[in-house]
Amino acid sequence: MHHDFSLDLRAARRKAGLTQADCGHLLGGSTKIIRQLEDGQRAPTLTEISMLSLIFGRSFESYFSALMPSLRETLSERLERLPHPRATHAATFNRNATLEALAERLADEIAVDRERF
Repeated sequence: MHHDFSLDLRAARRKAGLTQADCGHLLGGSTKIIRQLEDGQRAPTLTEISMLSLIFGRSFESYFSALMPSLRETLSERLERLPHPRATHAATFNRNATLEALAERLADEIAVDRERF
């Protein structure tokens, strides 16, 4: 999952002429952070992705695009096992409509993911 992001990050850093130490410093850390990200040893945090996007002036969509199918599957499974509320009250008036819309949207997106891969 981190492979495409790692390659994108390494390519962006090299194209910019920055060292791992430069990027680590700009992220507020060390060379180790960039090395781990480029080697795919760990996933970037949202803050790191945002900072890197600012540094390089580009989006790192490859990370999100690789992550989304897995998240959709997980959310769909959790939705199926969602417990029913003990009581219904005004604050949960839209609950069923929201959950039905979510289930429908996830099913459509999962179908597209499966066709794509």
